[in-house]
Parts: sequence; C-alpha cells; structure tokens
Amino acid sequence: MTEAAKTKDAVHVGLDTGCRSYCVDQEKIDTFNRGLNVDNPIYSRQSPFGDPVAPSLIRHSEVYENGNWYLPNMHGFLHARQEFELYAPIFAGEHVTTHTFVAERYAKRDRDYVVCESLVIGSDGRVCVKGRTHQSFLKPEAPAMSGEVRGSSRANRTFSVGSEPALETLPGLSRTVGPEMCMNFSGPGKNLHNDEEQARLLGFPTVIVQGMLSICLLSEQLTMRFGAGWLQGGRLAVSLVNPVWMGEEITTHARVIRETPEGARQRKELEVWCQKPDGTVVITGTAQAVE
Repeated sequence: MTEAAKTKDAVHVGLDTGCRSYCVDQEKIDTFNRGLNVDNPIYSRQSPFGDPVAPSLIRHSEVYENGNWYLPNMHGFLHARQEFELYAPIFAGEHVTTHTFVAERYAKRDRDYVVCESLVIGSDGRVCVKGRTHQSFLKPEAPAMSGEVRGSSRANRTFSVGSEPALETLPGLSRTVGPEMCMNFSGPGKNLHNDEEQARLLGFPTVIVQGMLSICLLSEQLTMRFGAGWLQGGRLAVSLVNPVWMGEEITTHARVIRETPEGARQRKELEVWCQKPDGTVVITGTAQAVE
C-alpha cells in the first residue's frame, strides 16, 4: 500500500489510483473462502454458468491496493459505506483487470469523506463488478474522543431493523471471527485488521475486523439463495455503523420486502443487516437480486 496523500487538496475527483491485473486462480478463491469459512460447490465445480466461478466480491478491497487517495490524517479513519453492483460472473482461473479512481468527496460533521470507485473487468472486456467505497477521515481540527473508538459519533449506536413485513426471510450465516479468519481475509501482510500492534498505532484498542468481511458474508448468503440472480444483477448498498472486534460473533440477516417485474423475471428488494449476539447492528442497508 502506498503512502497517503501529503495534503488533503491532493485528493480530488478524477484522481486515478491505478490499474492492476490478476489471475483469479483457485488458490485465491480458496483463501477468500477460508476467510469467510464458506464452502460453496460453484467455486470449485459446476456453477449456474457452467464452469466454476469466483466469489463475486473476491476483489472486495481493490481500492485499498493504492493509498494515494487517503487524506493525511489517518488516526481513527473509518470505512463508512459500501456499494457494489454485479454485472457478470468472474470465472475461476480468469485473468481480470481492475481500475480504481476517486469518484466523489464530501464532508459531514467532523469528518471528510472520500469515495473511491473500482471496476473489475473480465478478460473479454466485460464489466463484472463495480464498487464504491466511502472512507471517512477525521478533520485535523476535530477534538479527540474518549471512552469509544476515536472517530465514531457514538459508541454502540442502535438501529431499527426487521420491522418491515417480509415476503421471505433468508437463512442467516453466523461466524466467530478469530485470528485465522482475519489473517486469511485481510492478510497476508500485517495491518489493523489482523495485527493488534498495527491497530493500536492507528487509534484502535485492538484488532478491528475489516468491514468488508461482514459485507462479503452477506454476499455469500445472497449467493446461496439466488445463485446466478445475484452474481449477474445483484446490488448491495450498506452502511458500516458499529465496529466488530476480533473474537466477536456476527450473524447475517436478509429479508425480501418487495418485488418488481424486470422483463420476464422479478427483481427482489431486500433489507439486509449484520449483528452481534447482543443485538448490536454492525452493518445495515439494502440489496437486490433477480429471479
């Protein structure tokens, strides 16, 4: 990861953060699956598209491969919101290209936000996945906070979820996020998401589980239910509202709340969230899939 920008004015809409190429081989797929503790046969055998596919969000953190879009104040920086649009499957063994750039900047209260967008492009030029990562940075003049994670507006914020009538409730996925999952998902290098020393250097009391882990677990829940209708046509838009610390348990939730025609198919709109056993919601938002 490269060094953050020297000044906040160096980060502007249109800033190019680079193109990269990868072979999405079976080793990468297996490491991703170990990071979530999932075993879906479509990733190693036949899929709805014939050949095996990769998890749709296997390049979930592409924007973090280059840090030249970070603002200078890195103490207590937080992943605030995430959006993904899925257009086509990525096949196992396929060579893909990615392109990332700054798409938006805005401010809220004591924080500056930078939105970095990523595209994953297949070997034949098709767009497979688009992601938009909203990262927040404390303004230099923001006062230090005590008794909670620096930068969060309130500790353990509460949210109302699951109140809207549901047409269908999907089976949830529960995981206790231990050191091995953290390293597989956020490694191999040491960082705030898998190493306590690195986390403390950036103002966190211990290892903070990467927000993308909960998001990718939600994506796997939706893949299990909708298959091709998630991998080709899925949408996800969530806010990361409370931290998950290494060693804590999380459970995904997804409920179909409405459906609308889309050609000969139906587009399902879902309420989604992820929470801890004590009811603390860690991510909340919406998803869509077709069937």
